[in-house]
Amino acid sequence: MSQFTLLRKRLLSPIGLHAVAFGVLAIATIFLGIRVGLDWHATSASNMDIMAGRAAQLRAMQIQTAPLRGLDKRVGLSRSQIDDFYKKRVPPSYSSILEQIGAIQAKSQVHLGAAQYSQVPGSGDLTEIRVDAGLSGDYPAIMHFVNGLERSETFFVIRTMALTGQQSGTVNLRLGFSTWLRPADAAVSGLPIEGAPKATEGTASDAAPSGEGR
Repeated sequence: MSQFTLLRKRLLSPIGLHAVAFGVLAIATIFLGIRVGLDWHATSASNMDIMAGRAAQLRAMQIQTAPLRGLDKRVGLSRSQIDDFYKKRVPPSYSSILEQIGAIQAKSQVHLGAAQYSQVPGSGDLTEIRVDAGLSGDYPAIMHFVNGLERSETFFVIRTMALTGQQSGTVNLRLGFSTWLRPADAAVSGLPIEGAPKATEGTASDAAPSGEGR
């Protein structure tokens, strides 16, 4: 009997068939194990990528929302600071502006000529009050007056300064500066409004304040 015939009989025998089946199952098991391992690795890598992407999105949202944290407290603090500024530095009336300028004038010992007062139309929480005044005195006194305006508790902003003459140590200066009133206080001040049409003769407007101060 040839070796091929003998091998064939052995393979077709029950033991041979079981051995072949076992080998096929072993190969299939190894193949499936490898496939499962590859699939698990791919799934794990995909999940890690998803988690990393979500973590990056969360970090980006945290960075974007960081300026908003505590916003309610900052808004409340800003409102408190604005209210405090209004109480301390915005004059309550037109007469208080005159009193403050008069106090600075007396302290600096300058001569304040006729000053023109007017209000600037606008919108918002405050109305600008403009003052154009002529000053005369020695140079240190003039600068003392200017510094007094800048350091005053009442909020003054200097707009223009123009030297109009100098003689024997006396300096003549034209000074333009502004302060602000609340709209309701400005409305009852009687000050002329810049840009408004002038009243014609013979009307009731002739009795309106001229806007000249001290």
